[in-house]
Amino acid sequence: MVKSRSEGVRGCLTGIGLYVGLAGIFVAGCIASDDFLTVANQRDVFRGTGDKGLISLGMTFVILTAGIDLSVGRLVGLTSTIAAMLLMERTWNPASQIAVPTTAVGGLLFAGWLVWSITGALRVRRQVRLTLSALVGLAVAIGLGAWGVYQVPTGFGVIGVLVAVPMVGLLLGALNGIIIAKGRLQPFIVTLAMMTSAYGLGKIIAGEGGRVHPLYFGVEAHQAIPTFELLRHRIHDVVPVPALFFLGCALIAHLMLSTQRFGRQVYAVGGNEESARLSGINVNGVKIAVYAISGALSGISGVLFCAQYQQGWPDAGAGWELDAIAAVVIGGTSLMGGRGRMSGTFVGVLIFQYLKNILNLKGIASEVQLLLTGIIILLAVLVQEMQRRRWGR
Repeated sequence: MVKSRSEGVRGCLTGIGLYVGLAGIFVAGCIASDDFLTVANQRDVFRGTGDKGLISLGMTFVILTAGIDLSVGRLVGLTSTIAAMLLMERTWNPASQIAVPTTAVGGLLFAGWLVWSITGALRVRRQVRLTLSALVGLAVAIGLGAWGVYQVPTGFGVIGVLVAVPMVGLLLGALNGIIIAKGRLQPFIVTLAMMTSAYGLGKIIAGEGGRVHPLYFGVEAHQAIPTFELLRHRIHDVVPVPALFFLGCALIAHLMLSTQRFGRQVYAVGGNEESARLSGINVNGVKIAVYAISGALSGISGVLFCAQYQQGWPDAGAGWELDAIAAVVIGGTSLMGGRGRMSGTFVGVLIFQYLKNILNLKGIASEVQLLLTGIIILLAVLVQEMQRRRWGR
C-alpha cells in the first residue's frame, strides 16, 4: 500500500512538472519571438506532431518494455517511398510487389489475433478458437490480396495507401520483435540492423540510387489524387489533419495502456521480465506486439510525410528516432522500462516540438539543434535517475 501510494504521488508530481515545463516553454517562446503566437507558426508546430508524434507513441510502447527501436526513422522513409509509388504508378513495381502480399499477410495476422482475443475473452475452447482464427484470418487475407491486385492498374487511393503502407511497417516491426524475443538479442543491435536494412530497401525500391518520387509529377496537384489531399488540409485553416491523426492515436494508445490487459502486461514485462514470465504472461508475444505497433505507426507517419511534402523519399525520417526518444524521455518514461504514461509522451512531444520551433525562429543551425537534442536526452535521463533514487530512499 505504501509503495502504491508513493508511486501515485510520484506520478502526480511528474505530471504537474510536465505541464509546468510546457507552460514555461510556451512563455519562453512568446518572449523569444513575435512570430511565435501567430496562427501560421502554431500550425507548423501542430503539423510536426502528426508524423514525429506518431513514432513517439510507438516508441513509448517499446521503451516501456525496456526496449528501444532505432529503425522508426528509416521506416518512415521506406513507407513514404512506397506510398508515393502506389499512388502515382499504374503498374506492378517494387512498391506494389511488396505492398500487396504484405497487406494480405498483415490482414491474416491481425484478423487472426483479433478473433483469438475475442474468443479468449468469451472463454471459447482452444481448438474452436484456433479454427475460427485461422478461417477468419484466411478469408481476410484473400479479400485484401484480391483488393490490392485490383488497385494496382488504377493506382491506390487514400484508403488503399492507409491500409497497405502501415501493414509494411507492421510486419517489419513484428520482424524486429520476433528476432529480439526468439533470438534473445539486444533490441539496440536488432533495430540498428533493421534501420540500415530499411534504408537500403527504400533505395532499392525507389531506384536510381534512392531518387525522390514526387506525388504529382506532370499532373496538377488538385487533379491527381484529390482525396489524398485531405491528409494535408487544415480544419478551419487552423488544425492540420496530421495533428488529428496524432490525437486519435494518442487517445487509443492511452486507453490501451491504462484500461486494457495488454497495457498491464507491457508494464509487467518492462518492470521485471522474469516475474512477468512466471506469472503466466506471454513475454515474447508482448515484445512482438509492441514492436509491431511501433512499425505500424511509423508506416502511418510515412503516409503523412508523403501527403505533407508531396513526395516519397528513402531519406525521409532520418534522425527522427532521436526526436522520438527525446520526446518519450522528456515525457517521463523510464529507459529502464516499466514506468511511464502515454499522456506524458503526449506532453513531451509538444514540449520538444515547441523547443525546436523556438530554435528555428531564432535561426539556430540544425547542427546545433542536433547537439541540443543529445544534451536534452542525457539531462532527462539524469533527472529520472535522480528522482528514482530519491523516491527509492
